[in-house]
Amino acid sequence: MKIGFVSLGCPKNQLDTEVMLHEILQAGYEITPEEIEADVIIVNTCAFIESAKKEAIDNILDVAWLKKHRNLQAIIVTGCLSERYGEEILTELPEVDAVLGVGSIHRIVEAIEAVTAKAKKKKEKFFAHDDCNTVVLGGDRVLTTPDYAAYIKIAEGCDNRCAYCAIPSIRGRFRSRPMEDIVAEAKQLEALGVKELTVVAQDITRYGLDLYGKYALAELLHKITEETAIPWIRLLYCYPDKITDELIAEMRDNPRILKYIDLPLQHISDHMLTAMNRHGDGKMIREVLAKLRREIPDIVIRTTFIVGFPGETEEDFEELCEFVKEQRFDHAGVFTYSREEGTAAFDMPDQIDEQIKQDRMDLLMREQMEINEALNREKVGRIVDVICEDYDPVAEVHFGRSSADAPEIDGKVYFKSDTRIAPGSFVKVKVRRVVDYDLYGFAVTAK
Repeated sequence: MKIGFVSLGCPKNQLDTEVMLHEILQAGYEITPEEIEADVIIVNTCAFIESAKKEAIDNILDVAWLKKHRNLQAIIVTGCLSERYGEEILTELPEVDAVLGVGSIHRIVEAIEAVTAKAKKKKEKFFAHDDCNTVVLGGDRVLTTPDYAAYIKIAEGCDNRCAYCAIPSIRGRFRSRPMEDIVAEAKQLEALGVKELTVVAQDITRYGLDLYGKYALAELLHKITEETAIPWIRLLYCYPDKITDELIAEMRDNPRILKYIDLPLQHISDHMLTAMNRHGDGKMIREVLAKLRREIPDIVIRTTFIVGFPGETEEDFEELCEFVKEQRFDHAGVFTYSREEGTAAFDMPDQIDEQIKQDRMDLLMREQMEINEALNREKVGRIVDVICEDYDPVAEVHFGRSSADAPEIDGKVYFKSDTRIAPGSFVKVKVRRVVDYDLYGFAVTAK
């Protein structure tokens, strides 16, 4: 029997997909990349904001076409949408045969068996919604990333309780994985050829507080680099109020921890930060940014902002725009506020008109694009370290990412080379020109 997968959302959700893939293969099923060949398709969904929910439903309806026109027997929906709207999915989407919440990913084989049981005259729907706070973290998985790159999830859930965010109700309380388990997994990934390891969780800077009574991310990173030789280790999803001196020192002094940090700030106005239930104020954010840049002068900072949160005034938005101009972030994403049921912000007064939200997002993104272009122009003539991802035979050019660019979310580096360079190789590229967010150049050395 052939099983197809559609994996949506963030890298953390992708890791759940990889765990399920392993369990399915261990049970003797075949995985097919071609949906048209599948007997069962699993849609692992995101439901963080309204656009993610729509994307998930659209994908479910798209694969449902295969039930009538091809061999598809069943659709199984997993992930955040299942956790938030489990029984509603079965009621409102009759095309779906099984729903598994995020606490039930290890029951994926049971779900496949239930929805394909030939002994039953009429297949029954399968529903599993186990406590997400008790799901086993980690475990063997099948990498869906290229051989040279992988994500490693060091914790699950979130305790920050931002007013706009449904993640705590979807993923549960914050739970760190034991340090020895993470290090052992990092060693396994190194043995598979991984050269870039991206550390993820809802909030990696909280790591260890529940297990060890302290923020232990710096210690974890040090142990990973002590026990592996993985060249690049990248940090995603840090919170400014938990950036410790130890973490800054580890990033500064450990040459294998990339000088790159994803630091979602969401706003700078004290009025908005308080309304959003963010930890810390604008003064603290500015102090953290100044300290990071003082201690690690070449650090690359990625961030995200939310515009149109309930009660955001023109003055709040103007303060945010000035802050972005002042800080000149290397990368920044801007999102319009999404009103999510079950969150503190859902019933707040002074909800902002959708067009105003969109206008503010467009304006802030234009500001950020100009900043990105200026920062990239400063790289012309410089030599940057790049991990080669592949070769485009049509354009006759290699492409990859610099140490300043995270997988799938940041820019690319396109470069010419006199010799063919294997994916996963490290290359020094001299930058010749800039197009939008991408760099173009030629290889100087490769290894």
